[in-house]
Amino acid sequence: MSALDQRPPLTPTATSGATAARRTLARPGVPGMAAGLALLICLSGGIWAFIGLRLNIATLVDSAGNAVDFSSRMLPLDFPPAPELLGLLWQTLAVVITGTALSVVLSVPVALLAARNTTLGAPRRVVARAVIVLCRAVPDVVFAIAAFRVFGLGGMTGVVALGMHSVGMVGKLTADAVEQIDEGPRTALRAAGAGRLQQITGAVLPQVLPSLVATALHRLDINLRVSVVLGFVGVGGIGYSLATAVNRLDYQRAMALALVVLLTCFAFESVSGAVRRTLLPQVTARSRRPRWRGRTARNATAAALPPAVARAPGRLPSRTAVTSGGGTAPARPRTSPPWNGARVRRTVWLVLALALVVVSAVRSGVSWQALTRAADSFLPTLGDFLPPGTAGTGGTLLDDLWVTLQISLAGTLIGLVPAVLLGVLAAGNVVGSPRVARFFRTVILCVRGVPELILAIVLVVVTGLGPVAGALALGIGSIGLLGKLVADSLEEVEPGPVRALLATGARRRQVFFASVLPRAWPAVVGHVLYQLDVNIRSATLLGIVGAGGIGYDLLNAARVLEFGVVTTVVLMVLAVVLLVEGLAVWVRKVYA
Repeated sequence: MSALDQRPPLTPTATSGATAARRTLARPGVPGMAAGLALLICLSGGIWAFIGLRLNIATLVDSAGNAVDFSSRMLPLDFPPAPELLGLLWQTLAVVITGTALSVVLSVPVALLAARNTTLGAPRRVVARAVIVLCRAVPDVVFAIAAFRVFGLGGMTGVVALGMHSVGMVGKLTADAVEQIDEGPRTALRAAGAGRLQQITGAVLPQVLPSLVATALHRLDINLRVSVVLGFVGVGGIGYSLATAVNRLDYQRAMALALVVLLTCFAFESVSGAVRRTLLPQVTARSRRPRWRGRTARNATAAALPPAVARAPGRLPSRTAVTSGGGTAPARPRTSPPWNGARVRRTVWLVLALALVVVSAVRSGVSWQALTRAADSFLPTLGDFLPPGTAGTGGTLLDDLWVTLQISLAGTLIGLVPAVLLGVLAAGNVVGSPRVARFFRTVILCVRGVPELILAIVLVVVTGLGPVAGALALGIGSIGLLGKLVADSLEEVEPGPVRALLATGARRRQVFFASVLPRAWPAVVGHVLYQLDVNIRSATLLGIVGAGGIGYDLLNAARVLEFGVVTTVVLMVLAVVLLVEGLAVWVRKVYA
């Protein structure tokens, strides 16, 4: 009898164990199947919305004649005189800079209360998180409508609207950065007897500063594009002039101003990117943890503390210096870093930034009298928006909310495939060629620089009033943002497995599908749902220029002073946004 014949027969238990040993994929669980079903429903909804809105080649072909007619009506471009144009541009930039600075000032305390490791208690953390969500979900146009009741036509309305709405993004990202800090320096300060405020200023804020600077600069780019929308509700600047030209059907002046906005967005994003690359390495170096070798735990703790605290009497030994007579004498205490070239450059940049903010605030009309007037009229203005109401248009609001959701789903679907393709080609670790990656990064940057409102205005003229223009505008806009997010997620994949597969002779296509995509998949799915979230809010704003949806109802309600209807529209959009955001958080948690 051979050895093979002498093996014991496989029992059912042994057979199942052998089968389990040969399994290479995990058995799908209920949460994974539920998440997959939810994504399938979202995809089906996008396809259904695409078909329902009649977005097809025939629609675009029928609009070709309108496009030719529009081109003849907008050419030649009619630019304002140079002094007037520079004045409008400076007014817009002043409002954007001041509003972004206001959001940073407001976001830091809110983020500290919202972060789990710095909050003053669970109730305060819930309230702070609710404030962040509310500021993010309420459209900036609504903040502008409310601010217009207080400040009237002018820059102060735009500053308040941009500042309050930006707290939703800046506060959330800052709170997340606070929760991810290294607790070592803060623990050292606490052990030395430092109070809560000293711990925050000495250990928390220095680590959060790089993220805060990057977020503020990114928000500055977004606010520049948003300022065009605010012009349609009375905020002064180039957006207001653009809205006036559109209302007069003066497309030569409108498209000239739109071109100025487009070029400004391109220039602004390029400059802010250069500033980020210049400043953030220096800021990061300041917050980097000190390295030590061969020190005792006591000296290591002293190295992590500010010099004045580290040498406090009775806590840690002070440094000493050798005197000329051979003895020792206390060294001269140093309470700040030396004035080297790096510190001088940082100080110069800080002074210039503060000066720019102050000049912008003055140009925007920020004054103590205006703030006092706002404090006195805050409660009466809030009372105008409460309680919510429908003014007999409840059915119309529900129908238009459904149209807004259709526009959002269709726009996300239109931009999904091009954004993923551009994101893959813009990821350096996927294409393997820095030149190719930089080229497609530039393409994404150019698409992102086009404000969606300008796209919607052009498409409304070409395709006519209605949701088709809104969906196409959102689709083009989604390519820029979603493409960038996809490229960033692919480049953030751990390089170790990729290098291992390349070392075995695997091709880049095999590496992408076997290593890069599976690890980046949860983030990519989250980004797609985030884009849907953004598109729902954007679709609300595009309705202001005739792109369909509930935004048209919002603008009409504000014009006839039905502010209860404005509140109802905000609550309806807020409910949809929170539903999509909750779905995104759950799906990312399941696939993580």
